[in-house]
Amino acid sequence: MPAFLDLRRLQGRIVALFLGLLLLVQAGGFMFVRQAIEARVEQQILDRLGSAEYQLRTELKNRAYLDGLRARIASEDKGFIDAVGMARDDDAGRDTLVDALNNQAERAQAQVAAYRSEDFFVGTSEAARQLADAADRLRNQDQSLQLAVGGDSIYQVSSTALKAPGLSGTVLMAWMVTDEALINLKRLSNVEALLAVRHADGRWGLPVSTLEPEQAAKLLLESAPGKLTWRGEALRTRTIALPAAGGTLDALLWASFDEELRPFLRLQRDLLLLTAAGVALFALGAVFTARRVARPIQQLARRAERLGAGDFDTPVHADSGVSEVRELRQAFETMREGIKSREAQVEKLAFWDALTGLPNRAQFVSRLRELLVGTKAGDSSLALLMLNLDRFKPVNDALGRELGDELLRQVALSLSEALPAKALLARLGGDEFAVALPHADAEAAMAQARALLARLETPLRLDDQLVDVGASVGLALAPEQAAEADDLISLAERAMDLAKKRLAGALLFEPEMDARSPASLGLLSELRHALENHELRLFLQPKLDLRGRRIRAAEALVRWQHPTRGMVPPGAFIPFAEQTGFIRQISAWVLQAAAACAAQAAAQGLSLRISVNLSTRDLLDVELPTKLQALVEASGCGAEGLCLEITESAIMDDPKRALETAKALHAAGFKLSIDDFGTGYSSLAYLKQLPVQELKIDQGFVFFMKENEGDRQIVRSTIELAHNLGLAVVAEGIENAETLELLAAWGCDEGQGYHIAKPMPAEALLVQLLSEQNPTQRP
Repeated sequence: MPAFLDLRRLQGRIVALFLGLLLLVQAGGFMFVRQAIEARVEQQILDRLGSAEYQLRTELKNRAYLDGLRARIASEDKGFIDAVGMARDDDAGRDTLVDALNNQAERAQAQVAAYRSEDFFVGTSEAARQLADAADRLRNQDQSLQLAVGGDSIYQVSSTALKAPGLSGTVLMAWMVTDEALINLKRLSNVEALLAVRHADGRWGLPVSTLEPEQAAKLLLESAPGKLTWRGEALRTRTIALPAAGGTLDALLWASFDEELRPFLRLQRDLLLLTAAGVALFALGAVFTARRVARPIQQLARRAERLGAGDFDTPVHADSGVSEVRELRQAFETMREGIKSREAQVEKLAFWDALTGLPNRAQFVSRLRELLVGTKAGDSSLALLMLNLDRFKPVNDALGRELGDELLRQVALSLSEALPAKALLARLGGDEFAVALPHADAEAAMAQARALLARLETPLRLDDQLVDVGASVGLALAPEQAAEADDLISLAERAMDLAKKRLAGALLFEPEMDARSPASLGLLSELRHALENHELRLFLQPKLDLRGRRIRAAEALVRWQHPTRGMVPPGAFIPFAEQTGFIRQISAWVLQAAAACAAQAAAQGLSLRISVNLSTRDLLDVELPTKLQALVEASGCGAEGLCLEITESAIMDDPKRALETAKALHAAGFKLSIDDFGTGYSSLAYLKQLPVQELKIDQGFVFFMKENEGDRQIVRSTIELAHNLGLAVVAEGIENAETLELLAAWGCDEGQGYHIAKPMPAEALLVQLLSEQNPTQRP
């Protein structure tokens, strides 16, 4: 994942903060503008509807005025006046008057014409009388629009008095309101409209509209004041009650909200695209800025890690134009120089003898372990010489401490001059010195010891006094006599002590020098009785399948139910058993008990594989594969019921022989696992050749994973390495849920530890697994 996308990193947080604020502002602005646009469009439409109402009223008023002029012209026509006079005098003249009215209506483009006096009425249509009554009411009301209702239709009416000698009455003309005025209104203001008569019974008359009649009728039924959705389009409406004689007249005006909003939305979309481009540019700028700020800090962090790893020689560099970062870099550099200086002082105090300038015990043991790595692989040998001055205490007491210290310095110088360049000389404390001779056998080591003793036979001059000092030397060989540094030093010290007691000068360690104590002999006897009296107990520690979260395997552990000591943990007797060779009998008992338990589990329908640790002595036993085959056949558990765990040290003690035994075990069908992987000095070349199917990560790495980043890296790398080699991985020492989930996320196959389950008697685990498999049979 790029650093600027990881919110746990500084770059990611800077970019997220900048972009978050920008997007928040932009989103708020977008919403504000959208609301403002909609409010503005809403107001524009309302204003337009108001203007359209005014235009509609003005249009109708102008038409009413023109209609009045036409009616007055008709009333003053001589032919029409004569027709009125004839109709009043002669009933036959009525038809003539009707023709005259029709002629005047045609000339004035009116649909209805009528003449009316107090006792006489003639009209051109059935609606004429109704319209004449309406005209009387309009005249009394003095309405300027002159609207009247005739049936389902809407008319504009105009009446004028007939002006002729000897005649009185009123001439009426009515013009049907059509969609012409509404079409003009739409052309001028882009507002649709309809006019309709609303009868007293709630029925609507035929509407006059810019729409088709059927659509206008439907719209009239669905209309609502203010807002309306019509044919998928949002409308804004205005309803007007127009004054009309003879009925109720409503006008409905509407305009499309969506159509009015559309240009603004296109503009807003364009602005949104520009905003997106701006955000992209801003994001690039934020990433660039974050990198400029975070990169030098990352450089300093990596340099701090190197400082933590002990690299105090490389100067601190961090390229940045930010003054604060430069100050931080200078502070790191000052800290590095200070730590380097103090580290040198600490190292000198911790690993060097201040008196003689030689390596001290801590440095000697560390370097000795490094030298012993080659001996464990069988590539070389090493001799250790432990040297103790014979008469140092009397000299120190007689001459004083200052001369005693000078004596030690001269002895150190003399020994250094007598040793070859490849030898490692150290002062372990007091008057005790140690020499490690790489690639030296017993003969070469003894020759070097004698040379050192001869060198020390020469008297040393201290403050004008000759001091004669001698020494005793003990020798031990690796890997023949010991493979570990502490063991080798212990053997050489025993030989040195015996050389001092015997005044023998130099002695090579022999096995008979290791006297057995009565306590050790007693423990060995008790172990033999423990096997004979069936005091050993098989305990199992479950292994959890981290994918299926089921227990399918367990590790076999041995406990000693001592008749007087109680339950004895393995750490109290296993190391001693390994030293004495009695571990073979214990291993045989554990294998037999594990095979019997696996067979019992299989008989109960449980899938349980039991892992058993093999010691170095077991692995080097060429008859082990044959013995194990006979054991599983006799128990009936099958080779698949056992997993054999081999420690790295057991493999590396004799790699060739261990490889042969491992291949024979694999051919017999046993699953093999490398136990405590990562704690020894195993060679990946040998590991690759071993027919193992599993690696078991040592609990020392797993236990501190939660707090130690180094352990987490080691564990994760080991899991990846094992999977790349086609091996399953088991992690032991899981003590908390965080470690468990982290291992599962990394793909670890199995895990064990106190967080999952503590070791328990084998019978208890079988009962637990059986109850989990058959919940209805829980005890």
